Amino acid sequence: MSREIALKAEHIVKYFDQPERFQVLKDLSFEVYKGEFLSLVGKSGSGKSTLLYILSTMDTSYEGGLAINGQALTGRTQNELAAFRNEHIGFVFQFHYLLPEFSVLHNVMLPALKLRRKSRAEVEADALELLTSLDLRDQAGKLASRLSGGQQQRVAIARALINEPAVIMGDEPTGNLDSKNTGIVFDILRRLASERHQTIITVTHDEDFARRGDRIIELSDGRLVRQ
Repeated sequence: MSREIALKAEHIVKYFDQPERFQVLKDLSFEVYKGEFLSLVGKSGSGKSTLLYILSTMDTSYEGGLAINGQALTGRTQNELAAFRNEHIGFVFQFHYLLPEFSVLHNVMLPALKLRRKSRAEVEADALELLTSLDLRDQAGKLASRLSGGQQQRVAIARALINEPAVIMGDEPTGNLDSKNTGIVFDILRRLASERHQTIITVTHDEDFARRGDRIIELSDGRLVRQ
């Protein structure tokens, strides 16, 4: 049975122009499958974070082609890409970027309220269900700033899931966490991939984290050296 492709990158080339022209990504092509847990690894300067920003559609100054869920994204306008991101891509960063003056529940609801695909009551019900699944239901009414770092990162995962995105992208999602919370976050992402068939792409320096996923893509000097 052929596997369903969630993301396809074709001949991705990227240059930086400051302080002088420099090629940072060199003809990268690969596919990521629905329900796959993929880790992007490589030394600092290898191009992995640059690649993630291209895959997430936030960087559009590259050569090559990018498609997510069969939709070609290269060449679309910034407004089109912003709308696509909100609906189809969930983000989990090293720093959770929660709004500290809002409650946990409101933080999780925000991307879905922006999308306006469901009523506020439906969005709230979805958010509470996600918080329950991440063992955070009892924190829903608290200000996000009152949570521990590990709890805040779990709230960020709930927020990333609220619009049922095609792909979750993580930029060092455990980089700020101790080993216990790193294990908790990994287990959550692993469960999302295996049980909900969520596609997960993470940049990580944590070799153990990367090794426990489904596949590793390693970059070195802008080239794909292992997958």
